[in-house]
Amino acid sequence: MRTLSAITSLWYQWRWLGIFIILLSLAIGVTNSAIEGNWEKLFDSPRNVQTFFTESLWPPDWSVLEPQAYPVCEESGWLDFTCSTAWIGLLETLKIAFVATVFGMLISYPIALMAAENLSPAWISYPARALLAALRSLPSILWAVLFVIMIGLGPLAGIMAMTLYTIGYLGKLQYEVIEGVAQPQLDASRAMGHGWLERSFGVILPESANNLISQAVFMFEYNFRHGTVIGIVGAGGIGYYINLYLKFLQYDKVFAYVIVIFVVVLILDVLSKYARSLFNDDKVRKKHPWWTILLPSSITQKLEEE
Repeated sequence: MRTLSAITSLWYQWRWLGIFIILLSLAIGVTNSAIEGNWEKLFDSPRNVQTFFTESLWPPDWSVLEPQAYPVCEESGWLDFTCSTAWIGLLETLKIAFVATVFGMLISYPIALMAAENLSPAWISYPARALLAALRSLPSILWAVLFVIMIGLGPLAGIMAMTLYTIGYLGKLQYEVIEGVAQPQLDASRAMGHGWLERSFGVILPESANNLISQAVFMFEYNFRHGTVIGIVGAGGIGYYINLYLKFLQYDKVFAYVIVIFVVVLILDVLSKYARSLFNDDKVRKKHPWWTILLPSSITQKLEEE
C-alpha cells in the first residue's frame, strides 16, 4: 500500500511533465513516420530559406505603392499612392471584411438564438448547431472558389464567401455566450409570461451585448486577415495582386505586399483591442496613455488597479 501511495503521489507531482513528454514523444514518432525518417529536409530548410530570402525576397519592391500606369491617376502629390495596386487591393479587402462581418453578425444572431440550449428545445438547437458547423466546416477560400464558379470573379464572390464563413464561426461564439447568461434571469422572464422573442431580445441581448459586440469587432479583424487570401482564387482583394505576381515569380513585390498587410493587421489589432475595451462591464476606468493598449492585458490590468 505504501508503494502504491508513493507512486500515486509521484504521479500527481509530475503528471503534467509526464503528459508533456508522452505527447512530445508521440508527435516526434508521428512526424518520423510521415517523413519516412528523412530528417535531412528539416535540417536543410534554414539554408534554403536564407537563400530564398536573399535572392528572391530582399529587398522588397516598393513599386507596388506607386500609381498604376492605367487608368491614369487623378490624384497628385502625396495622395498618388491611392492609385497603387497595394492601396486598391487593401481597400477592397477591408470593404469585403466589413460587409461580410455586418451581414454575418445580423444573420448569425437569430441562428445562435435557436442553437442555444437554454432558449430552444433540442429539436431546434441541434439542427441550428449542425447548420453553423456546416458553414464553418469549409474554410473561406473554398467558399470563395464555389462562389467564383457560381457568380464569377470579383469582390461579390468574396463577400458571399466571407459572409457564410462568418455566420458559422461567429454563430458558434454567439450561442456559447448566450448559454452563459444566468438561468435565474431566464426563469424570471418565463414566470412573467414572456415569449421566446421577448426573452431573446429583451433579456439575452442586453445581458450579452458587450460580448457580442466584442466578438463582432474581433471577427472583422479576422475577416480582413483571411480576406487577403480569397483574392488568390479571384474573389477580390489584395490576394488577386499577390497571386498575379506569384505567377510571374516576382517574389520581391509579393514580399512588399506581405509587409503592407502585416502593418495593416498590426493597426487593426491595436484598434480592435481598443474597441473591445469599450464594451466591458467596468463602467469607471482609470485612463492611461494610448500606448498602453499595446501592452499585454495582465500589465494593463495592473496599471488600472494602481
